[in-house]
Amino acid sequence: MKKAALTYWIAADGKYLGYLNEFPDHWPQGDDLDDLKEHLVDLFEMFAAENIPGIKRVSEIEVA
Repeated sequence: MKKAALTYWIAADGKYLGYLNEFPDHWPQGDDLDDLKEHLVDLFEMFAAENIPGIKRVSEIEVA
């Protein structure tokens, strides 16, 4: 089982918004945290399975 870091918050309307830290440009929402996590898992699976043009990713490199 893989793990993915996420960032989330509660909007003024009570919805949960968030994004996978690897894909910070895509913000699904959910009715609660569990619902948001389900949407984030779906997003991760879709982005990981396909090479979609225009999808920005965050990564790390080693430097000196």
